[in-house]
Amino acid sequence: MRDVLVVVGPGLVADAALLSETAEREFAALGVSGELVHARDAAEVMACTAAGDGEFSAAAVVVVPGPVDEVRRLMGQCLGPLVWLDLARVDGAEVGEGATHIHGRGVEGLIWAIRHAVHRLRYPRTRIAYGTHRDQWGELYLPEGLLPRSATCQAEGDRPAVVALVHGGNWRSNWAADLMDALCLDLLGRGLAVWNLEYRRPDLHGWRATAADVAAGLAALSTVDAPIDLDRVAVVGHSAGAQLAFRAVADGARVSLVVSLAGVLDLVEGDRRWLGSGAVAAALGTAAGSGLEVGTASPVLRLPLRVRQLIVQGSGDELDLVDFARRYARAAQEAGDDVTYLEMSGDHFAVIDPQAPIWRTTALAITDALR
Repeated sequence: MRDVLVVVGPGLVADAALLSETAEREFAALGVSGELVHARDAAEVMACTAAGDGEFSAAAVVVVPGPVDEVRRLMGQCLGPLVWLDLARVDGAEVGEGATHIHGRGVEGLIWAIRHAVHRLRYPRTRIAYGTHRDQWGELYLPEGLLPRSATCQAEGDRPAVVALVHGGNWRSNWAADLMDALCLDLLGRGLAVWNLEYRRPDLHGWRATAADVAAGLAALSTVDAPIDLDRVAVVGHSAGAQLAFRAVADGARVSLVVSLAGVLDLVEGDRRWLGSGAVAAALGTAAGSGLEVGTASPVLRLPLRVRQLIVQGSGDELDLVDFARRYARAAQEAGDDVTYLEMSGDHFAVIDPQAPIWRTTALAITDALR
């Protein structure tokens, strides 16, 4: 049985050779066996997604359904840990229980879809809802051998510290919690519990819903049925997720450490400089410089936080983000906060790449802080 099967539905507008090349590179990078096949119709797609030992059997399946209605209807019918991938943005697509929908990232989305399928294969996680909307959930990862609270009397000293992850993506709905999958597994290997948070994004639900979700998602940690140490919690945000994490801490979230990975820490200047092709104004629904929300939303305007902070920035990232990070760290120090600034070589995604030196240094700093 192969590890990963990628199924491309009929009518997909994409170069077939490029899809194969992209998939093969990712299989090799992840060290898995995989194959990409082109299905002729819905029946063949269904055969490829069925579990078993048949011709198309695989431990993990990624389906790129394409435009054919008969195939797309399968998205809501096929159950289990399938990863459905739309190259274009498709908001609100319904998928079967246990499945994931990745969309709006172009052909590069195939890389993320394969990674997500493999990460799900390698380590189980428990999805816990903290609200009624389908995007209000977190995935809890527990170190191997750790049982739910109801099944064990875990000694206090044995309870692992927790890292809550808040993904970025310019506050837009085509980016989701799968961005942080690799960090989840890396942090688990360091003996930490992980809470990977999903939330409603402001492009579809508005700024206040997003802020409320991150606050609620962090608060939900206190209700999960697991022996974790709630006195040792770090919240780590990447890019736009760092802004959300720092805002939640400024609003009163109980954590012992807050970490920015290439964070957007100055919304006023982010808007003025048209960061992310206008992502700040699009998220807040107004020009950030004049919007009433900016005073509470921009981390640099909420200082002092009175919580230990780690600001991590790749020197090869956008220069505006380097500027934001350096100025924020100085302002936090001047406000009396306990802040560490870490700048190393690396681009915007090196800070969430477990193989990158900047992340390895960051992970050591997080584990040291949570001891």
